[in-house]
Amino acid sequence: MSQIIENPRGGCVLAGINSVLGAIKRVCPVLHSGPGCCMQTTAAEQGQSGHKSSCFVSGVSLPSSNMLEKEVVFGGTEKLRTTIQGAIDIIDADAYFILTGCTAGIIGDDIVSVTQEFQDSGHEVYPIETPGFAGDSNLGYEIVWNTMIEQVIEENVPRDEKLVNIFGVVPYHDPFWSGTLEEIDRILSLLGLKVNTFFTKNQGIEDIKKCSGAALNIIVNPWLFNGPAKKFEQKFGVPSIRIPGLFIGATDTTKFIRTVAGVLNLDNKLVERVIELEEKYVYDYLSQAIGVVSWKRFAVVADASNAVGITRYLANDFSFTPVLVIISEPVFRPDDKERIIKQINDMEYAVPPKVVFTADQYEINQALLNEEKEITLLIGSSNDREVALEKDIQFILASFPMSERLIFNRTYAGYRGSLTFTEDLYDNL
Repeated sequence: MSQIIENPRGGCVLAGINSVLGAIKRVCPVLHSGPGCCMQTTAAEQGQSGHKSSCFVSGVSLPSSNMLEKEVVFGGTEKLRTTIQGAIDIIDADAYFILTGCTAGIIGDDIVSVTQEFQDSGHEVYPIETPGFAGDSNLGYEIVWNTMIEQVIEENVPRDEKLVNIFGVVPYHDPFWSGTLEEIDRILSLLGLKVNTFFTKNQGIEDIKKCSGAALNIIVNPWLFNGPAKKFEQKFGVPSIRIPGLFIGATDTTKFIRTVAGVLNLDNKLVERVIELEEKYVYDYLSQAIGVVSWKRFAVVADASNAVGITRYLANDFSFTPVLVIISEPVFRPDDKERIIKQINDMEYAVPPKVVFTADQYEINQALLNEEKEITLLIGSSNDREVALEKDIQFILASFPMSERLIFNRTYAGYRGSLTFTEDLYDNL
């Protein structure tokens, strides 16, 4: 291993795959792995995401081949075969995805030929050959969608000019994913659009199969989904636009609406009417808090998308002063880092903050503790509360990992989510 990271935020690629599949209605992951992977991969993501887990199958209830020494020496395909058949017999799922743990990846078990046997018998069984050591949980999100593009999504689906697909909001790795997708869906529906969120509204594998008929893919993330977006356009002809960070509050949400409306050539009168009503809704509430709002110098520790959204909202809509922004997930491509920094620096009023990229908790702590400028507000994860206590400053729990709150459909995104964020901002002064 070339680098050791203290207290990484998230699990291996298998944990990411497990969580994404667990958020899709009536989909059953089947693990071909050692006996601890089901529980550990669930704990790494769902277990640290506001205490909400998959309601279909998850954790220790996931089917697993539970590979031991015998399978390592002689191969585990026969045990996998009986495990898949058992899952089909017991769990009434619409689709089954076979995932490989590190053990299966190392010995090279051929899961494709095994799944093909079940496909030939009329079962919806799909292989994902990516062992856990291949990367982190963010990669798992992209791998799931690469699999969907290659094996599940249908070609030659009639185009629906009012249908859009939402990508980039990662289930469980973003504790607010359900509420965020619901708010995005609500806003776009006001514009007369139909929205595939894939993880809400009881959407499932059939919605995924038909999503190639969409007019547009909307990627709400500054760096994820680059590869799958290109594959999607090459195979199905659906173009993509990237929203380089979560939009929070009236300023960025209005910008989001106008961007989507411009690409899809939506009726301008309808678009402006929606913006007028939504902004009025937000500002009517905010005007009731005049005299309560106090100025803050703040730092943010979060994944790139939420860090961008939170920083821009507090700086642009509240005129707070951003001091330090720490991107707490691995971002490797220079172009992605430049896009994130550009979005954070593009402020209406504030001086751009210092931006640090590190997933290492020790380095995060040191950056916060050694910052020369005064910080009076810290927005971060459960891992960062201790630093806030040490510095004796206000703290808001707003990013992954989140082990001290129960989150259902709460969100900070969009127009209405920004009101929730503002309430949280002032409920522990």
